[in-house]
Amino acid sequence: MAFWGKIFLTVTLIFWLIPDLYMLSVSLRSPDLAFEAKLFTWPITFDNFSTVLRENPLHIFFLNSVIVTAGTVLLVLAAASCYAFAASILKLRGTMLIYTLLLTTLMIPVASIVLPIAIMLKSFGWINTYQGLIMPYSALGIPFAMVIIKAFMDESPKDLFEAAMIDGCNIWQLFVSVALPLVRPALIFVAIWQFIVTWNEFFLALIVMTDSAHKTVTLVPMQYSGMYMANPGALFAILVIIAVPLLVLYTFVQRYFVAGLISGAVKG
Repeated sequence: MAFWGKIFLTVTLIFWLIPDLYMLSVSLRSPDLAFEAKLFTWPITFDNFSTVLRENPLHIFFLNSVIVTAGTVLLVLAAASCYAFAASILKLRGTMLIYTLLLTTLMIPVASIVLPIAIMLKSFGWINTYQGLIMPYSALGIPFAMVIIKAFMDESPKDLFEAAMIDGCNIWQLFVSVALPLVRPALIFVAIWQFIVTWNEFFLALIVMTDSAHKTVTLVPMQYSGMYMANPGALFAILVIIAVPLLVLYTFVQRYFVAGLISGAVKG
């Protein structure tokens, strides 16, 4: 990459990080300095983090978020990969009709269907339950995952599948031992993407999880963001805490995430 190109990317990165740095800065300020129009202030304090940890059972909220997110990711991967295998490799009848119908759901704004989903969940008795979030999140995530995984599976060498069938593989072995390893970059990309989307979701969780025992961690900032934002330091402290798992996750899987993006870019 040319020297000036690196300079441009560096400057762009700095501007991109300013909101995150400001969030971290405010979380480390005392109340009297919270609204100072400066990127950094001194001295710093960790009292805001102590307040958040003391006033909230964060271990319960984090556990709820992990359960909902992990369940959603697994369900999305299972459903989307099974469909992609049925459509691309087995060529089952009706799969393209399903594909077309699910694609149309990507054009519907999620905010417009939150209330109908909440009413449906109430009729199922799924308010304040894990499945009350896992099932809607999965339904919303499957169409996008299906498009990504199917695109990879369409480009898979069909000779491998024919050879495996000649060697005596049944459908299940063909799916697990041949199809899934071929689309592993797509599976990793979809898993990371769905994890981030599910972990950060707020509106549906606000409606479905009304008791403290089932609340997810993204609902905690509400109690610090009142009309007058009486405790901005605590608000930004919990936002930093929520962001940490995503930063850690991306640090460890960045290589696979980028590999999935690059592989998807050259498909077809």
